[in-house]
Amino acid sequence: MPVLTSRLPVGFLLFLPVAVTCATPPTWTKHIVHEGTHTVTAVAADFTGDGRPDIISNSNTKTRLFVNPDWQEHIIAENSDHSFIHSEVFDVDQDGDNDYIGARYSPGLILWLEQPANPLQDPWKARLVDDQVNGIHGVIRADINGDGRMNLLATSAQPTGIFPNSLAWFRVPETPHQAQHWDRSIFAQGDAPGLTHYLGVGDVNGDGLPDAATGAKGGPSAVAGTGNYFAWWEAPSDPTQAWKKHLIADDQPGATNIHPADVNGDGQTDFIAARGHGRGIVWFEAPTWREHTIHPTLKEPHCLVAVDMDADGDIDAATCGYGDQLVVWFENDASGQFKTHIIGRDQESYDIRAVDLDMDGDLDILIAGRGSNNVVWYEHP
Repeated sequence: MPVLTSRLPVGFLLFLPVAVTCATPPTWTKHIVHEGTHTVTAVAADFTGDGRPDIISNSNTKTRLFVNPDWQEHIIAENSDHSFIHSEVFDVDQDGDNDYIGARYSPGLILWLEQPANPLQDPWKARLVDDQVNGIHGVIRADINGDGRMNLLATSAQPTGIFPNSLAWFRVPETPHQAQHWDRSIFAQGDAPGLTHYLGVGDVNGDGLPDAATGAKGGPSAVAGTGNYFAWWEAPSDPTQAWKKHLIADDQPGATNIHPADVNGDGQTDFIAARGHGRGIVWFEAPTWREHTIHPTLKEPHCLVAVDMDADGDIDAATCGYGDQLVVWFENDASGQFKTHIIGRDQESYDIRAVDLDMDGDLDILIAGRGSNNVVWYEHP
């Protein structure tokens, strides 16, 4: 059952003979879905067919489904291979329901779990996407080849293996239930060094094709002299061929997350980015990638979403700095100036999603809590 924190009360200041009410700003209510296990990824989608978004998280070798609204737990898979660092969700086999995709970092492994006819009783069968890319820290869905079906992109961040320092995308086979693996295209062959993290997808140059971007964290665990940058890769007309790399910014210690978005409303695609193994949230203004600070010091904002949080027509951002244990969203004034709002405190995170979990018409925040050993969501006030 979820545990709720109460909303802050309205304070009253009394000046005789007239009473004046001073309202406290509305707070985000924290709901605990699960606690007690180290969890680094969680996704939300309707997995039970009732129209409400449920949650799937992975903690070491167990994959758990939590059913909305009471978040009753169901173990849908338990296997020594199922230690996922990131995950995605879409209808892989086009049978009308959502399937789950989990990625293990190293040795690299991507699996998809097929949603069965009775998702709370029947086993979710695991099938292979790929086991050749290595260092899979981020996966993201997108229609890369324009056929109307979802594809999957993934990092191959380790400097070892068949595809070192690379980025890949995968096409779902025509018969995914029978296929031995998905069709792989390495679109950044060896030119993504420095331990790349998460991926963003969007049409950066306005040619109608989806491009990709990522951040490479660098640091002591990377090969010396690599990483600490953000870059994007320009998709060719044939996306199975090599994509062209463009540097957005170097000297970005701890770079992890980057998402394309028109931040200042000028019709050009900018980028919102996080230094998740360092400090700070920034955005880069097209076309010269001039850097603007959103928050200079937030420690280890490892996760990031770029989305219109307040439904005012511009792109905002949200994150959780696991070093500072702060959950934050940044309100865009439509020109690229951001105001910081604290959603919650004393909460770690590794993965974040923006989704309307209570179906009240606004976006809530879902967090996989890593060092907090939990899965939580914050209800939009």
